Amino acid sequence: MPDSGADTGTDFPAFRARAPWWGGDLQTLRNTLARRFGLDDFAMPGTALELPAGDGSGDRLVAILNEGRGAERRPLAVLVHGLTGCHESGYMVQTARHLTGLGYAVLRLNMRGAGPSAATCSLRYHAGQGGDIAAALAALDPVWLRDGVVLAGYSLGGSILLNFLAHHAKDLPVRAAATVSAPIDLAAVAVRILSRRNYFYHRYLLNRMKLEWAGVIRSREERIALARISTLYEFDDRLVAPANGFGTADRYYAECSGSRVLPGLKIPTLMVHAANDPWIPPDGYRAVDWGGNGRLTPLLSPGGGHVGFHRKGGFPNWHDLCMGAFFGKYAN
Repeated sequence: MPDSGADTGTDFPAFRARAPWWGGDLQTLRNTLARRFGLDDFAMPGTALELPAGDGSGDRLVAILNEGRGAERRPLAVLVHGLTGCHESGYMVQTARHLTGLGYAVLRLNMRGAGPSAATCSLRYHAGQGGDIAAALAALDPVWLRDGVVLAGYSLGGSILLNFLAHHAKDLPVRAAATVSAPIDLAAVAVRILSRRNYFYHRYLLNRMKLEWAGVIRSREERIALARISTLYEFDDRLVAPANGFGTADRYYAECSGSRVLPGLKIPTLMVHAANDPWIPPDGYRAVDWGGNGRLTPLLSPGGGHVGFHRKGGFPNWHDLCMGAFFGKYAN
């Protein structure tokens, strides 16, 4: 797996793991352990905004806005969390701190039903829901868009972001984007997460997903299904796919996987992924014809885990350091 792809003129450093977080699992788990044992400060207050979803549902996405530091005008940076995440997820806070320090205003967007959006939404997010990013941007005061927009999506949020870029970004001032540990082949990820070595990850994610959905169960049948579901695939097949018009999990995965939209993307996009990600196999990234679309820049590291990339030297994390350098090329 190569360290980088398209030549962007950006000098990306090689990833070096921070002790003692060696290997894909420890890199992945540090995000959770840091919060549990107080290794990092996750408090980052900002201005809360409620942004209408604009689809007639009455749903409103709650976002946290942090203004950038510095006199230089830069694009608004929009961050999209991953599965069962929210604006307070460690990776969201770390990126926001780094980018505000570089002068960007940062909008940490809670997708439908995530974090504080749970109280303002009747629906839940899914991998292809890029239209909600477009709705949130359209609902902002135009002053925040005057210098353009850059966006970053983590894990499932990367899939949402890729679908936004492909289908909804045309009339918006998007300058650049980045994904971190995005599941570009959803079917392959569904298989990997069910492997024996991922048993505890799988139980953790499934329990959190059930908690997210418990508040929007609309019928006795859905309540019974939620109680009986024992795998993420069943969750997608019995709840997520039918609720969003896909019918089955297989169709949902086929229509929303990021790999199908990569060849046609027109926005400069950095894609960060680790070969030792325990959740997302590298095969999907290896299968992409990176040379077929010069707007794509793969940054594929041997190490880093899943949305980990805790590097030797400390803050900022490696993906944030690379993302800041990449965005800087398109900031003016």
